[in-house]
Amino acid sequence: MSIVKRFITESIKRNEIDEFLQKKLERAGYGGVNLSKTPLGTHVVIYVMRPGLVIGRGGETIKELAASLEENFKLSNPQISVSEIEVPEFNALVVANRVSSALQRGVHFRRAGFWALNQVMEAGALGCEIVISGKLRTERARFEKFRAGYFPRCGEPALVFTKKAEAHVQLKPGMLGVRVKIMPPDAQFPDKIKIVAELPVNEEPEIITTSPVEIKEPIPAPEPIPEPLPDETVTAEEVTDEAPIPAAQVKEKTEETKK
Repeated sequence: MSIVKRFITESIKRNEIDEFLQKKLERAGYGGVNLSKTPLGTHVVIYVMRPGLVIGRGGETIKELAASLEENFKLSNPQISVSEIEVPEFNALVVANRVSSALQRGVHFRRAGFWALNQVMEAGALGCEIVISGKLRTERARFEKFRAGYFPRCGEPALVFTKKAEAHVQLKPGMLGVRVKIMPPDAQFPDKIKIVAELPVNEEPEIITTSPVEIKEPIPAPEPIPEPLPDETVTAEEVTDEAPIPAAQVKEKTEETKK
């Protein structure tokens, strides 16, 4: 078998296992699966909202699941481990299944779309897009798009960090499709730069010392001269307190001024 055919067959097997687990573990809130080969066999990690339903009483359900995977998909010694989804709003498949179940219960498509969009954005996601397509109101098929937040369309962030999922629901008018795209809060963008000043491990921070500055005391402002009150009157005794000038000195001063 060539390398190209091998990759194609492995990807087809992964998709088949994903669809099988999605139907089998719908009640447990299935959120995805991760397959990895080990020397002991195949390690299968299943992400669900309620791990108790997957494990079962005494591990019976998980043993039956391992036997069915080994029999139907020829997995060598499958070792299943169940992981709980911490934030279900950041899992695109969980959100798509919620919208599809709401549509199946008879909820209006706009109400279901806005309800799921608000839940994802309130959880802290950077952006979200939900597309519901099919025969929504008339016999002619169309789609309704609900979008909020920062959501790049192209480039490395859109390819690496975007989480995508699809779900389908059968109603009386026909089949409806739900497509969900979520941009998680830990996504890194090239236009958002965060500068953090870090020092090497062995280097100590430099301490800059400066000479003390002499502080001059401020010059006190002159005290304002108190103005006399309007009721105060000056008496003749206060004016004549000083000693009188002799008459001879007064005559000498007047003669000097005339010369």
